[in-house]
Amino acid sequence: METKVFRCPARHGYAVEASPFFPGRLACAASQHYGIAGGGSLLVLDDTPTGPGLARRWEWSDGLFDVSWSEANENVLVAAGGDGSLQLWDLHRDAPLRLAKEHAREVYAVDWSQTRGHDAIVSGSWDRTAKVWDPTLGQSLSTFTGHQGVIYSTIWSPHISACFASSSGDGTLRVWDAKAGACRLAVPAHDAEVLTCDWCKYDQVNDSRQEADVFSPFSGNMVASCSYDFTVRFWDWKRESALVDTVAHHSEFVCGLDFNLHVPNQVLDCSWDETVKIYTPPCLSGAGPRP
Repeated sequence: METKVFRCPARHGYAVEASPFFPGRLACAASQHYGIAGGGSLLVLDDTPTGPGLARRWEWSDGLFDVSWSEANENVLVAAGGDGSLQLWDLHRDAPLRLAKEHAREVYAVDWSQTRGHDAIVSGSWDRTAKVWDPTLGQSLSTFTGHQGVIYSTIWSPHISACFASSSGDGTLRVWDAKAGACRLAVPAHDAEVLTCDWCKYDQVNDSRQEADVFSPFSGNMVASCSYDFTVRFWDWKRESALVDTVAHHSEFVCGLDFNLHVPNQVLDCSWDETVKIYTPPCLSGAGPRP
């Protein structure tokens, strides 16, 4: 499995996301001292033939734990902070465009909706709640409760309008209907805390190495997660046996991952081992799911 690596000394990666506009651009939220103390850094990287390189960097007074790109403006991002804030950033400005504070504790998760008919932001916090916001980060529109532990990740489905997934310290992965205000699915995903989750952006996988009469098992139901167990796992939540693959290539907790919208099968992840990695897992490379 070929992997590209970017190293950021003294910054421990918490989240990574591919730009919805540029195939080789990604953002990473990172923190000093494992997020326990010190500040945070928001990094924008451009992938090149020789590997990922730094394009923009901001510093924040508290840890930064998640980041998401705007779906309407290629230069705008939203970040989640240890001071309980959400911040809107622009690549051409040194200070945030706007700050929002409603969560009672650290904000560990933020995501911008990818479905054009539902332009909204969702956040998740150590206060065990998820909140839905309009894209200007005004007052939150709704609040979701149900997790019994801190929320580490909230992410919109790219296929189903107003549907998002969340992962938590309670060990569960949940799928929510924002319109109905209800939890539609709750599964025990890892033996340890579940630090993040993501939806596959593709309805099907096409690979010339597959035989013509073999259909891909991967669809909009594909979700990836990562954990304190140093692994990234891939799930099809409509299958009875949901786990389809496990990737173990980090030496510390894996805290962030994303499917690249522009490069089929490509996954990005980041870890406390101070690296960002770009790769294609075996289950999406044509080799098929592992037993």
